[in-house]
Amino acid sequence: MNVRRSAAVLAAVAVIGSAAAPAAFADSASPSPSAALPSGLYGDADPKFDGVFRQSYALLAQDSAGVKPAAKSVDWLTGQQCASGGFAAYRADAGEPCDSKTTFDSNATASAVQALAALGGQKKSVGKGVDWLKSVQNKDGGWGYSPGMASDANSTGIVIGALAAAGEKPQSVKAQSGKSPYDALPALSMSCDKDGGAFGLADAKSGKLSPNADATAAGVLGAHGKGLVVDAAGKKTAAPKCEKADTAEQAASNGTGYLLKTLAKGDDHLMSSMPGAKNMPDLGNTADSVLALAAAGQPEQAKKSAEWLSKNSADWAKKSGPAAYAQLIFAAHASGLDARDFGGADLVKQLNATGPAPQATEAADEKKDSDDGSGVSVWWIIGVGLVAGAGIGFLYSGNKKKKQP
Repeated sequence: MNVRRSAAVLAAVAVIGSAAAPAAFADSASPSPSAALPSGLYGDADPKFDGVFRQSYALLAQDSAGVKPAAKSVDWLTGQQCASGGFAAYRADAGEPCDSKTTFDSNATASAVQALAALGGQKKSVGKGVDWLKSVQNKDGGWGYSPGMASDANSTGIVIGALAAAGEKPQSVKAQSGKSPYDALPALSMSCDKDGGAFGLADAKSGKLSPNADATAAGVLGAHGKGLVVDAAGKKTAAPKCEKADTAEQAASNGTGYLLKTLAKGDDHLMSSMPGAKNMPDLGNTADSVLALAAAGQPEQAKKSAEWLSKNSADWAKKSGPAAYAQLIFAAHASGLDARDFGGADLVKQLNATGPAPQATEAADEKKDSDDGSGVSVWWIIGVGLVAGAGIGFLYSGNKKKKQP
């Protein structure tokens, strides 16, 4: 399963029907022989469930690592956007207009907004995406996976990241009820005594929340107003104390404590809660937790978990594809590790190899510098000038048949 969509797809399958399960849970399902993949798309797995999501992750990770993506890969992503500003998980024929049958996806839209905002030059697409997200905000201030669905921590968290990336103030984005996403998050958190202060994932049938590490990571990240690219934490904050979550800040503190305890019990990594995955490490959600802990000012555990990932993620990333490589790059960035030497692996190079060759990378520029042979490289001087003159812009449930065209 690709990164943070796993827990939500569990709920989505329960709502939509078990017929979706085989495809939804296939990490590397191959597309049908008759369906050639777009040349601008990253990854070779069937993009039906995650095309926009994995593309957005890939482009954002490249940008965070100093890589300028191929123009056609950016064009493919912007071409997936509907006239309303929203994105579906994937549209095989983007030339066909979106209609009432289009299943819009808040998570795909939010990840695309984050990527396009970071890349720059996509103000119109970013603005339309933000407007669409605002138009489908729930009364409680949060977001569900698709319009009309109950708010969940995963969707609300990633939308907050998109709003922040686009220059919005998430606390000021309010539904007609007057509630913001920071009103929704506390209601999605759980008790301290029984549930350890985790954010919950709702059961698709009963709606009852259960403690969930992935939802917790998303909730903590969102409560701190952060997206997928989180700078490594400097000074460590005090150990969180679990108390009644009347505010998003307290809910985030409780969730941080839950992640710290859960990771400590699991030798710095999380275990999968997916069906049939008993005693299986959950690398994707562990990487999510690294981002959340960095955002929460917990650099020690963030680095420990990232180091565990650096030793154990190679096979998982190769199997899972571009979104997994991207997520590891985000984790390396958030923990202060080197994405180009992550347990001996160059994650950036591996990600680049899953799609169109990028236009340029900082690494290539650095090589030119070293080849110059002089004490001060002319390319370094030019680079400094370019940086000084450039602006720097800045991470799931079913469908109740209510869709937005």
